[in-house]
Amino acid sequence: MSATGTGGLVYVVDDDEAIRDSLGWLLASIGYRVATYSTAEQFLEGYKPGAASCLVLDVRMPGVSGLELQQELNRRGETLPIIFITGHGDVPMAVNAVKSGAFHFLEKPFKDAQLVALIEQAAKLGKPPAEERIQGPCVAARLASLTQREREVIDRVVQGLKNREIADQLGISVKTVEAHRARVMEKMSVGSVAELVQVTLAAQRPR
Repeated sequence: MSATGTGGLVYVVDDDEAIRDSLGWLLASIGYRVATYSTAEQFLEGYKPGAASCLVLDVRMPGVSGLELQQELNRRGETLPIIFITGHGDVPMAVNAVKSGAFHFLEKPFKDAQLVALIEQAAKLGKPPAEERIQGPCVAARLASLTQREREVIDRVVQGLKNREIADQLGISVKTVEAHRARVMEKMSVGSVAELVQVTLAAQRPR
């Protein structure tokens, strides 16, 4: 474990030393204090509830995975915002992370500015950006603009199904599923599957 910086605390958990060093340097250079860990187990030993702005967490690690660590924190009743980073992201993984309360799901390679913006949002909002965006009156209109087939596709995406599984269920080609998903993301003004899931789930929750 290493810690740097003087501002708000950000935890970074990743088994890749180069990633830990890179993120540690990046965040320390803009004033954050950074505590880095190579395993989920080491993080749990050093974790202090309420001390940090957010947790930047790799999905796949030896031993306890990022998703398993998220579940453990949920079992403890912790509300630390989690920004998942992964080079092996897929739809079910993103859906599981988001449904379990992840702040965001970011696929490598990503731009430094993108991660910094998410960390700043996590520090200020304490909840996923989609939870704020869903308040806008245009979200319901966007959902209403979807065709029946697009809605059938998005419902299955939110269930965590892969494109092939969706294609088999709906009796269409994988390419057609991909085309529908691309149009849905455009209509919903989202940039990733994780964000699409966040917005859709937030819209479905009773208020």
